[in-house]
Amino acid sequence: MLRTTLVAGALAAALLAPTAAPTAAAHADTGGTIPVLTDAKGRALTLRGWNVEDKAHRGEQALSAITEKHFRDMRAKGFNFARLLVFWDDLEPRPGQYSQDYLRRIERILDWAEKYDVKVLIDAHQDVFGPAFGHRGIPEWATRTDGLPFERNPDDWFSEYFQPAVQRAFTHLYEDADLRRAQARMWRVLAERFAGHPAVIGYDPINEPMGELREGEDLPTAARRIEREQLTPMYNRLADAIRSADRDAWVFVEPTPIVGEGVPTGLGRIDDPKVVYAPHFYNTGMEAGADYDPAAGWIESYEQAVTQYPKEYKVPVVVGEWGPLNNSLPNMNRFYREAMVSLGRYSSGWAGYVWCYGGGYCAVNGDGTFRTNKELTAEPYAEAVAGTVRASSYDAAAGVYRLEYDAAGSRGSRVTELSLPPGAWQVATRGRAIVLRPAQGKALVLATPGTRVTVTVTATDRG
Repeated sequence: MLRTTLVAGALAAALLAPTAAPTAAAHADTGGTIPVLTDAKGRALTLRGWNVEDKAHRGEQALSAITEKHFRDMRAKGFNFARLLVFWDDLEPRPGQYSQDYLRRIERILDWAEKYDVKVLIDAHQDVFGPAFGHRGIPEWATRTDGLPFERNPDDWFSEYFQPAVQRAFTHLYEDADLRRAQARMWRVLAERFAGHPAVIGYDPINEPMGELREGEDLPTAARRIEREQLTPMYNRLADAIRSADRDAWVFVEPTPIVGEGVPTGLGRIDDPKVVYAPHFYNTGMEAGADYDPAAGWIESYEQAVTQYPKEYKVPVVVGEWGPLNNSLPNMNRFYREAMVSLGRYSSGWAGYVWCYGGGYCAVNGDGTFRTNKELTAEPYAEAVAGTVRASSYDAAAGVYRLEYDAAGSRGSRVTELSLPPGAWQVATRGRAIVLRPAQGKALVLATPGTRVTVTVTATDRG
């Protein structure tokens, strides 16, 4: 049950007076240097959700493991965001032949997302480049290895990125003119098909891009060179391809996964007005099964590293993947709590890995209940703020969320939307604001433009 605190009814009339458009907002805890993600109405957005995938099925069964239930269940637990994995090898199995059936399957998923008010990032996913190496992603016809060796390592699949054939395949993708054109055409096909779909918020041109190390280079040095010399021009090319069909969606650009070790990216400027920096948040030791070590300072070093790029280039941050494999180890409760606080300081949101029903990385069990500690990802938050956010925080121990913002907005964009996870919550406002149409899972706040508003959301069913 959701209870509200309303101001006097006379305020409602005052709220209807015309006013100026929303002003830009920035994360207060980063010194106002990292912009926030915004929607078409100029409201500051927060995206919280999960990756959604089907890596197992191809061809006529492609994406069949993703169902309407995924989006219904995510929304019911308060999440508004899905990073949808799609595969170039399914979209274009032969050069220039694009699968209309695959595009229809993507569209069906986007329609489910729209039904449940979930925003979708379309991610061109690759793992270890693609099918030529036993994984998914870039088609075999676009894989060139110059005959260099490759050896599978099922016990440590990520190590396969460092096989000579895989590294050379990345070099050809970045440098060969015909492969550059093919990748750009693929993105034009996707953008032309899904431009204007209400669920689509953006495009992620390539998942976890890697590259070829040169003799004598250590990994951080190689990563910065690859990001600077190969990924930056690639993202500029692909942003141009996307913009030829879609002027409105955001382009999410990833560094190499090496940033997970607290290494600042070498990416340069992407010449596009709607770029989002989208690093992943993984730690090598935890991915290998180790427990979180609070004394190691990993979260702090990661935050320091990943905030450098968005501060320099003035772009928002959305973390595209995060979450350890073994989430039930003794220190994982502390990890989730500290990670959520850190992500809230600098990012406009995140997508955990992965929304599925079972074991491994799955967010929930087969019955839909959260797996151990993953319930800590479900917090109250402001999905869209009509104004400039001054402060936003959640005290998990007390069950209290507070949002302070300077209200703005024209007639159609004054509504601030709050997402509430399952449970009983009381929503109170201070300042010239009212709570409108409260319902299970969401509350709407309408405020007088130009005023400072504080919203407090308190759990009422604790203990």
